Amino acid sequence: MKIAGFDIGGANTDLAIVNFDEDGYIIDIKTDFQYLPMWKCKEELSQVLTDLIGSEIGGIDAIGVCMTAELVDAYQTKSEGVLDIARRVGETFNLPIGYVGLEGIIDYNHLQRNPFQAAAANWIATSRLAAKINPDCIMIDTGSTTTDIIPLKNGRECAQGRSDLQRLQTGELVYTGTLRTNVATIVDKVPLNNTGVRVASELFAISADAHLLLENISEEDYNCETPDGAGKSPVDCMRRISRVICGDLDILSTSDIMEISGFIVQKQVEQVTEALMEVATRNGIFNVVTTGLGMDVIAASASELAGIPRISMDQLLSREECVVAPAVGTAVLMEEYLRSPLI
Repeated sequence: MKIAGFDIGGANTDLAIVNFDEDGYIIDIKTDFQYLPMWKCKEELSQVLTDLIGSEIGGIDAIGVCMTAELVDAYQTKSEGVLDIARRVGETFNLPIGYVGLEGIIDYNHLQRNPFQAAAANWIATSRLAAKINPDCIMIDTGSTTTDIIPLKNGRECAQGRSDLQRLQTGELVYTGTLRTNVATIVDKVPLNNTGVRVASELFAISADAHLLLENISEEDYNCETPDGAGKSPVDCMRRISRVICGDLDILSTSDIMEISGFIVQKQVEQVTEALMEVATRNGIFNVVTTGLGMDVIAASASELAGIPRISMDQLLSREECVVAPAVGTAVLMEEYLRSPLI
């Protein structure tokens, strides 16, 4: 059986085509993604889904979908967003389609009755993969925009929060990521010449600029728009980082900008560490499984700072597959749903 799992985010739409044998074991996985800013391009979703799946469509048995794009400000409410996204997916594919909900896969009729079940439930899919590595752990999934910190016991997620709002309250969601986080939301001061300099509250630079300068990511990884519409070279990134304190490359040296970049990333790590300790202490779980684009940077450093041993999900998946882990997990959940005797 071959299942296509889509993770439809606010900025990126990810795909994992997972081929299963008759017993449900994974034979192989193909992945892809496309930058799609849903807040201004939601009408392009159907075309992006079609482009991503391409010629593979003839061999696909079913589609699984998780989403976080319902939060974008193109929608007045989350319910409106969930229903619109599900409608567009349904109009695109003439195949069995399931949606990741808080209790697992749900069909379109269930989703229509209770759209909140499918709102920002992608972490449900990812936690299914983490459980295969360690059934009792804290999963840290650091993506381009956010970090999920999800406790698992006996192979099942046991998050206290069930919505993004609740998970922000409980420490199970931290709105910081490897690419798209506005630097001005990470720090209010940065170091310069042994002093602290307050930052400008503008969208001058994003976390990707700091991570690229520190060689935590490549230019290929930097797959979102830049704040100034310029390029993604180290010089472009340095220029953007310098603007955070109203500077430029005539005023600041390379070492100044590198110090500022390191400070920005360290603050991200500290934010994730604080939330990790809250979740770990509350649940009495002190093992971590990391995944996502930032699994070896933010998530790994947070685990180390917290003094909690970690395992990377790349023991189960390739690095490319870890980056789109919610899409892979969605396909896994959909395959299990289709094999269920209740179907």
